Amino acid sequence: MELADSHCHLDDAQFDGDRDAAIERARNAGVRYMLAIGTGEGPPDLRAAVRLAEKYPFVYATAGVHPNDAPKWTDSTLADLLDLLRHPKVKAMGEIGLDYHWGTPKDVQMQVFLRQLDLAASNGSAIVIHTRDAWEDTMSVLRNHWAPTHLPCVMHCFTGDEKQARECIDLDFYVAFGGVTTFPKANEIRDAARIVPADRLLLETDAPYLAPVPFRGKRNEPGYVAHTAAVLAEVRRTTAEQLASETTANFKRLFGIAASSD
Repeated sequence: MELADSHCHLDDAQFDGDRDAAIERARNAGVRYMLAIGTGEGPPDLRAAVRLAEKYPFVYATAGVHPNDAPKWTDSTLADLLDLLRHPKVKAMGEIGLDYHWGTPKDVQMQVFLRQLDLAASNGSAIVIHTRDAWEDTMSVLRNHWAPTHLPCVMHCFTGDEKQARECIDLDFYVAFGGVTTFPKANEIRDAARIVPADRLLLETDAPYLAPVPFRGKRNEPGYVAHTAAVLAEVRRTTAEQLASETTANFKRLFGIAASSD
């Protein structure tokens, strides 16, 4: 069974003691590809994921400014991001979006979000979206400023309901499900996962955050994506092997990864 973790923070300090071992455990668990998210600690250093992608042939990267880091944006950030998007192992801009949970000024978030969408569109890049307590504003921006580009969009760590999933499906977005999908009370998320078309479904961990059952409350790892795959397979009335095959094929197609890139 070959799996792809479409969203992990391998640069996080929680991996500093055993990063190589965690990556090896993931490989042993069948995780053939990992997408390291390149927001890091925010500007000025946005190369955290690229450094890992350059070290491991099966790790790919994104580049972007997380909404909670929007106040760190400077005049040089745009040029830095454009340079990173040209790197051969950078496959998307992300994670970008809106997060109203922590009190980061909304107007600053919105300005940085729109700048990054414009940059991604001009570069022909896919985007990876973070949205927290900001669904309506996020979707309004994406409908008006991204959907018309017909470029790929990944809704990272989807925790919405069936109605919100249909909004994403209607815009032909990819929908990524992580460890929260396995939580006992996550019935609405599982209902949403049931209706996502097979060719728009992705798996992720968001490691080291949001570990799935049976590791809930512990540090998450890319290898744990197999547990989310098992739950999603049951929800979608298929086998874990088939779900892994579909989601890995989606990952490779979306990010333009050749079979020889293992």
